[in-house]
Amino acid sequence: MGQGETKRRYDDACGLAHALDLIGERWSMLILRELAYGSRRFSEIKADLPGISANVLTQRLAELERRGLVVRRKLPPPASVQVYEATPWALEAATVIGQLGRWAARSPQHDPTLPLSHAAIMMSLETMIDAGRAGDLSGTFEFSFGDIVYTGVLGDGRFAVTRAPSPGSDVRIAATPHALAGVIYNGAPIDLISVEGDVALAKRFFTLFPLPAKAY
Repeated sequence: MGQGETKRRYDDACGLAHALDLIGERWSMLILRELAYGSRRFSEIKADLPGISANVLTQRLAELERRGLVVRRKLPPPASVQVYEATPWALEAATVIGQLGRWAARSPQHDPTLPLSHAAIMMSLETMIDAGRAGDLSGTFEFSFGDIVYTGVLGDGRFAVTRAPSPGSDVRIAATPHALAGVIYNGAPIDLISVEGDVALAKRFFTLFPLPAKAY
């Protein structure tokens, strides 16, 4: 732990215990989720974590920075603003965080109708894809959430996401994260979102993400 941190240590040699020392504090994993696809401004992170206060977010970012999981840098002009980025080491935890989300989705208390951020829905799609359903289906999908654009590449039963536009993509989707989650996970009608390009491929794509059976 860095100087000035008050978090209690587990004092346990197990790597899992140390992982909790590093990212087990409330909000820490959600902050890393928000940084999983690229740099974000403080205001952007806070906007996508509506339950966190500015003071707590400042504290968590400082802790993650001291632990080597987050770095700050200043964008070049004309932006000249400070952004936060996950370090390569921190990004190794993204898969674990996604799988933890998949595990928790089996809880009867999990409510898939609650709001979520664009980073959250994209990580969910990477994690929840059913390789058996996907089979040999392939394609490139562009997702626009206002000014934020992601590309997802489907192939070999996997779905890989980057935060970047994809000129010439097979399917172009514009939506809010909540509306997209509603179509994919809750059976909401497709006309709640905008779909351009290969609509038939998009409709097949939306069936590839079944929620896991509840644990009890």
